[in-house]
Amino acid sequence: MEENTVNVETGNVEVAEGIEFPDTSDGRLWVAGAVVIDERGNAFAQRRSATRKVFPHCWDIVGGHVEEGESMLQALAREITEETGWTLSAVVAELYRLDWDPGDGRTRREVDYLVRVDGDLADPALEVGKHTEFMWVDDSRLHLLRDARDPGDYFITEIVQMGLAAARELR
Repeated sequence: MEENTVNVETGNVEVAEGIEFPDTSDGRLWVAGAVVIDERGNAFAQRRSATRKVFPHCWDIVGGHVEEGESMLQALAREITEETGWTLSAVVAELYRLDWDPGDGRTRREVDYLVRVDGDLADPALEVGKHTEFMWVDDSRLHLLRDARDPGDYFITEIVQMGLAAARELR
């Protein structure tokens, strides 16, 4: 697979051929999501703190809102660093796009990517006050991501499952 390099504030990031990032300046509320895969093919998940307004105490992938003036790639790199201390090194595949509303009347347009990162994967620097624990999951542990949320909100499990499948295909 051919890759090209894109410069963002956090350094050089390889972007797999065929990935097109959406225009985040269109007035919509955009969310960037990252399924981080380790060298064994496991996916990173982190638990949101119980005080979070949206999906409190639930498992999640890395990600968050795209800030004004920021591209999807810039937001992806920033969120990875803020939430884990790691540095985005490659965007390997686009996994999923969805629109969702957590009940506040503001629809989020989320795009999730399979990514590689640089850093100590055994010791993420979880964002204080926002995340309380982490785990690495494979297909046999996906069920652990289905916790205190409505079964209709299990899209995190589905996104992680897509990331695991995509990572296997790329090996």
